[in-house]
Amino acid sequence: MTVRVFIDGAAGTTGLEIRDRLADREEFDLLVLDEAHRKDEAARREALHEADIAILCLPDDAAREAVKLADGSDTRIIDASSAHRVAEGWTYGFPEIIGHDDIAGARLVSNPGCYPTGFLALVAPLVRAGLLAHDWPFTVNAVSGYSGGGKALVERFEENPDIAFRTYGLDLSHKHLPEMQRHAGLEHGVLFSPSVVPAYRGMLAEVPLHLGAMPGNPHADSLRSALGEFYAGSKVVTVAEGEPVSELLIEKDAQPFDGMELFVFGNEGGWNARLVARLDNLGKGASGAAIQNLNIMCGLPETTGLRL
Repeated sequence: MTVRVFIDGAAGTTGLEIRDRLADREEFDLLVLDEAHRKDEAARREALHEADIAILCLPDDAAREAVKLADGSDTRIIDASSAHRVAEGWTYGFPEIIGHDDIAGARLVSNPGCYPTGFLALVAPLVRAGLLAHDWPFTVNAVSGYSGGGKALVERFEENPDIAFRTYGLDLSHKHLPEMQRHAGLEHGVLFSPSVVPAYRGMLAEVPLHLGAMPGNPHADSLRSALGEFYAGSKVVTVAEGEPVSELLIEKDAQPFDGMELFVFGNEGGWNARLVARLDNLGKGASGAAIQNLNIMCGLPETTGLRL
């Protein structure tokens, strides 16, 4: 039996990737609205009610509207926007952190943001293990390919080749902050410094730590070992075992990748550390995560169709 899937917002960056990846999957029957009807409320409502699972690739307000349009149906929803990532009644779609069973049984699943995916993968397991304090003032510095900003930012970068670097969020507010704090179990908000470079895809998220100033004086090797143990059974997230790495790159022509690599770098003595996640902002940070969640919700192997 095939699963009927409707992608609401299939013309956007994330939606296009999901649609392309599912087009040849025999397990799914894609419900597609033509150009004349993709923004038509009645057509969208009909598709949302007809689908077994709807994937929302929309701005936040439009995603909230889509959920209302689906009212009265049994349609399960994966929301790739940030509208429901800390909302009551929604399951946060990060299976490695939240648990596969919770996602498998959920009707409403909110896909994580790309930046929070890297931050949470590094910090949440270590807070749970008691190696990092839940009341520590964490900082995350992150850089992404420009596709994460949607069509407007894609056009801005591709039409302005002189742009070499863009930093933003300078008012110290960002829509990703609530999910970072909530799903890492933190007492304080995160100091977040996001930036964009002229590469289409790719992401590095870094959490610098003064371990010697922390309660318990955790060591970089202990953090690496704990992350390795936490992700030992994962086919999607890997932890580097401490082999020498002199640099981490975002390549302009990088191929799509749905996995995530975690690194722990420590100074001599291990009392300072840099925790780094490398991922594809359109892969594990968006489309790949949505497909992983879709697989889990449909009882399929979670890596089916993923690019690992």
